[in-house]
Amino acid sequence: MKFFADTAEIDEIRELADTGLLDGVTTNPSLIMKSGRDIKEVTKEICALVDGPVSAETVALDAEGMIAEGRELAKIAENIAIKVPLTWAGIKACKVLSGEGRMVNVTLCFSANQAILAAKAGATFISPFIGRLDDINLDGMELIEDIRTIYDNYGFETQILAASIRSVNHIADSARVGADVITAPPAVIKKMVAHPLTDKGLDAFLADWGKTGQKIL
Repeated sequence: MKFFADTAEIDEIRELADTGLLDGVTTNPSLIMKSGRDIKEVTKEICALVDGPVSAETVALDAEGMIAEGRELAKIAENIAIKVPLTWAGIKACKVLSGEGRMVNVTLCFSANQAILAAKAGATFISPFIGRLDDINLDGMELIEDIRTIYDNYGFETQILAASIRSVNHIADSARVGADVITAPPAVIKKMVAHPLTDKGLDAFLADWGKTGQKIL
């Protein structure tokens, strides 16, 4: 499974990138706004920090506008994945941009039918939003399972990018049902290491080590 960080905060991305665990980054207009930075400036900086795909989102509502914005964003760096919404205009834009050999991330997916259209349009990534489905009492993980089954049935190469990750359980569950990628806030990714029994065991080891009076360095 690939790990993408869902943020536009440079310090958070750098910390994860230094671990060697980070495979890419996703941004969106809300994250750009939160960063307080110019979209092209901050996206270029992110692209220099990671080798993998960096999703930069268009904001136009019509296909022609999305295509034009996507081409402009793609000039930032070779690892840009152009992000378009799962609307009819977004599907049209995806078909054109993917046909030009560009990576395209089709976002805001909430149904298997939408995911089929994105794959048919040549999307590199499809981004089902798990947490937002959970918010309305639907099982976001069932959507991941459905898309996995459909894509495997027909050999679609579009990667399932589980988004709207709210907890470490979302990450483990996404891996269990076959998502190719997860994108999550850095804080959630870092929480994956935490377990009370790890802390308890480490405390016990250190207590015993202290009794020996030894030093390694």
